[in-house]
Amino acid sequence: MLVRVLVQLVVVVTLLTLVSIAVFVGRYRLRDTRLEWRTRVRAAVPVTALLAIVLLFNSVARQVVPELSWMIGWNVTWAIYDLEGQFILWLQEQATPAVTAYFSFIYIYAYVFMLVFPVIAYFALSNTRPLRELLTAYTLNYTVGLILYVFVIAYGPRNMMPELVDALLYDTYPRYQHLTRQVNRNTNVFPSLHTSLAATVTFLAYRTRDVYPRWFLVATILGVSVAISTMYLGIHWVIDVLAGIVLAYVSVALAAHLVGRWSVGEWIDGRLSSVR
Repeated sequence: MLVRVLVQLVVVVTLLTLVSIAVFVGRYRLRDTRLEWRTRVRAAVPVTALLAIVLLFNSVARQVVPELSWMIGWNVTWAIYDLEGQFILWLQEQATPAVTAYFSFIYIYAYVFMLVFPVIAYFALSNTRPLRELLTAYTLNYTVGLILYVFVIAYGPRNMMPELVDALLYDTYPRYQHLTRQVNRNTNVFPSLHTSLAATVTFLAYRTRDVYPRWFLVATILGVSVAISTMYLGIHWVIDVLAGIVLAYVSVALAAHLVGRWSVGEWIDGRLSSVR
């Protein structure tokens, strides 16, 4: 079942990406990319390698994070509930089959598409700074998110109140459990990385709105939808979402500050020149 869900995910995201390349990127940028791809790859390799290392470390660390979290013992679940009350219950009262189908699609498919397409769209630009900022922001999101998951124990609404909060995603589409259980842990909901990464893409879409104005509009709609979907489906609290937005803002701001201050490629070129 997991393989089947993964194939569906790949097919849907690929179709969305191909359509978006045609609509947002355009032929002339693809033409320039064929001529300049080596230079762009070279510029992006250092931060891409760093992101890959962080993702690999995350995949391993998530297996032991719950144990470390319980050793620290900082459980904020009830504090979160006391702050925001029963908003999630009210939100789920608005549920309809059509709305559930929309937010389930957003949570699974549109979210992955949001992460993938900007990499391609920014790679299609001669200026590699947006691409490097995007990859740096992704790296910061995952790094800070993992640190917070270690120190903070927080159960989501559907885990804390299973008798009151409906697991709309899994009750309607149980096959998605095979996918989400590969990356999610019940105690790791603060902050919402779904929200932080989607908001990161949206913030960067705003920064590059002069280049991709239509993508900024779509990214905003999808980013807001992802944030709402995490609450509507009973996975995250409002506070998790707000924390994710703050994490996204900080990650984008830090990425803008870090990118351009130093370059691994230029450092290597300088070392090679000195040797010669």
